[in-house]
Amino acid sequence: MRTPRPPRAPTSPDGTAEAVRLRLDIAYDGTEFAGWAVQAGQRTVAGVLDDALSTVFRTPVRLFAAGRTDTGVHATGQVAHVDIPAAALKHAYSRTRRDGEPEFLALTRRLARFLPADVRVLEIGRAAPDFDARFSALRRHYAYRLSTAPYGVVPQLARYVTAWPRQLDIDAMAEASRHLVGLHDFAAFCRHREGATTIRDLQRLDWVRDGDLVTAHVSADAFCWSMVRSLVGAVLAVGEHRRDVAWCADLLNADRRSSDFTAAPARGLTLVGVDYPPDDQLGARTIITRDLRKPS
Repeated sequence: MRTPRPPRAPTSPDGTAEAVRLRLDIAYDGTEFAGWAVQAGQRTVAGVLDDALSTVFRTPVRLFAAGRTDTGVHATGQVAHVDIPAAALKHAYSRTRRDGEPEFLALTRRLARFLPADVRVLEIGRAAPDFDARFSALRRHYAYRLSTAPYGVVPQLARYVTAWPRQLDIDAMAEASRHLVGLHDFAAFCRHREGATTIRDLQRLDWVRDGDLVTAHVSADAFCWSMVRSLVGAVLAVGEHRRDVAWCADLLNADRRSSDFTAAPARGLTLVGVDYPPDDQLGARTIITRDLRKPS
């Protein structure tokens, strides 16, 4: 493995000035967003946050996230980083903090005034120079929630839980999921992107039932486009006895997105957390993440 480069100070987006790298922990209701990534003419989470931060600091800035969630997907544990020109940061937040007050509490409060109700920055902190929200991550955690109640979903949860008013065999779903865990090529579960690898280390896929609420917990080193909803959709086919348990394992032999199942609706999916190594291991982790994944 290559030796990690020494940490270097981040620079402003135009590369001309010293900058301070900040980590932002973010939550949002994805219902009215066309996903995370900035898209021309679309309301996106990154677009709204970039605009708010640029307004606060009076200079263009750009966020980079741990996971670029799709249209309609929610988050309670999204993580992003942003490089703020040191002069802009000092000018805007040079006041003396009260004892024990987080360094960027005032920024968090001010930013809240510029953001719509469906996106919140929960916490802001100073990041290590080698911290990269995407490439430093060890794993991402998602939860997918369904209601099997005959009436669907109670109105208070309707934006975050998928109505699935049909019986599900949770034991069969758990067995099928065990065949999928590990380092595999998940091409059958990913929407194709030219030049992008579909090899991933799926570390957790299990199911919990609490009355009518069924929750899938899904964790991996990374996820390709539409992978989580596709995994859930395939396993639900097993849970309804439309497919047998071994069928999910057979899908791992495919080299393209399978048309034998439908991805689960976006509304039930939430990014709930991202794990990172200690600061002194961030550079090494970035190198590992960038290397092409190969199955054993």
